[in-house]
Amino acid sequence: MNPDDNLQSLFGKHILLGITGGIAAYKSAELTRRLRDAGAEVQVVMTRAATEFVTPLTFQALSGNPVHTELLDEQAEAGMGHIQLARWADAILIAPASANTIARLAQGRGDDLLTAVCLASEAPLAFAPSMNQAMWHDAATQNNCDILRQRGYQQFGPAHGEQACGEVGEGRMLEVEQLVAATAALFHSGSLQAVKLLITAGPTFEAIDPVRFISNRSSGRMGFELARAAQEAGAAVTLVAGPVHLDTPPGVHRIDVESAHDMYQAVMQHLPGQQIFIGTAAVSDYRPQNTQPHKIKKHADTLTLHLVRNADIVAEVAAARPRPFVVGFAAETDELEHYARDKLGRKKLDMIAANRVGATEHGHQLGFNSDYNALHVFWHGGEQQIAVARKRSVARQLIHLIAHRYRLNLGSEPSRDSA
Repeated sequence: MNPDDNLQSLFGKHILLGITGGIAAYKSAELTRRLRDAGAEVQVVMTRAATEFVTPLTFQALSGNPVHTELLDEQAEAGMGHIQLARWADAILIAPASANTIARLAQGRGDDLLTAVCLASEAPLAFAPSMNQAMWHDAATQNNCDILRQRGYQQFGPAHGEQACGEVGEGRMLEVEQLVAATAALFHSGSLQAVKLLITAGPTFEAIDPVRFISNRSSGRMGFELARAAQEAGAAVTLVAGPVHLDTPPGVHRIDVESAHDMYQAVMQHLPGQQIFIGTAAVSDYRPQNTQPHKIKKHADTLTLHLVRNADIVAEVAAARPRPFVVGFAAETDELEHYARDKLGRKKLDMIAANRVGATEHGHQLGFNSDYNALHVFWHGGEQQIAVARKRSVARQLIHLIAHRYRLNLGSEPSRDSA
C-alpha cells in the first residue's frame, strides 16, 4: 500500500496541535505544514514556555488560524474558548510534549489552556515526548507516561539519537513524517478492514404533491458519522442518503435518494456482497396513496390524506438470503428498552442501537438536529450503553462495538437466522 494512502484519513480532520516548551518546538512548524498538506485543518495551542522558542505568529501563518495561548483570555473565555476547542478537535496531538507537561497531564491539572482542553476533550489524545535522555529515563517521567497510556493517551516515541544538549540517547521527538503517519493512524483501527458495509442515513420525503411532502426531523448526522467511522476502521462503505445537507465523508461511496421507495430500491440493488448493513435512516413508515400531479389548492377546511405502508427496509434486509450482519436503529420518545428489544426480535436483527430523541442529558439536547447523542445498544444476550458525547465520538464507539459483535458472529449464520 502506498504510505500516502494512509494519510487520506487526515483529510477534513480537525487536529489540535499542542506545543510545549522545548527546542523541538521548531519542528512543530513543519509538522503543522505537513498536517495541512494532508488535508487536515490545524489549530495550535502553545504553552507560555513554547512561545520562548518559536513565536505564535509563525504558527498562525502556517496553520491559517489564530494561535491560542491563554486560558484566561477574556475574549475567548466569553465563549468558553477551551470548551469550544475541545469540541472542535477530532484529535489532539501534543508535540513536543515536555516532561513538565506530561507530569501536569498525569496529575489531571487544567491550569493552562492546553491541559484544560485535554481535560475537556472526548477526542483521541496523543503526545510525543521530547526531553533530555536523563529526564526521559527518570522514574517519575516513566510513571507519568504509564498513567497517560492507561487513560487512553497514545504515546508517539521518543526516538534515540543525538540531542540538543550534546548527549545521545532516548528522548528526541519523532521526525515530522513519523508524527504525521502516527496521527493519521489514530483514525484507522483496522477493525473492519476490507469488510463491505452498506448504511442508510437521513430522512425520506414522501410527496403529497409537487410542493408538499411528509418527512421527519432527521438530519442524517449520526448516519454520516457512522459511515465516516466505518471507513476509518477499514470498511468499504456505501452510503444511501436521504435528502440532507451534509458533505460526503472521505472515501465513502454515496448514493442520494429521496423517497422510502427510492431508498428501498437502492439498498436492495447494492445489498449483494455486503457483509454488514446499518439502517440509521429515519424512513417514513407511510406515504400518500396517490401523489397529486399539481399543487393541491385550499378549497375546504379539512383535507384527508390516505396513507399506505412503506416497505420495512431493515426487516427486508434481515430476511434476505444470504444476509449480512444487520444493525437497526430505534429512535424513541419513551419506553426505549421495551421498543428496542421488540424490534430486535420481531425484525430478526443482530443488533439495535436505541436513542431517546428530544431528551436532554448533561445539558445537551440529544438526537435529531443535535451534535450530541447517547445510545443503548442491544443484541441477543447482551447490551451496552454509550454515554452522551458528540455524534462523531458515539459513532466511533458504536462501530468498534459492531466490529466486535460481527467478528464473534462470523461462522454462526444459521443460529442468527433462526433467532
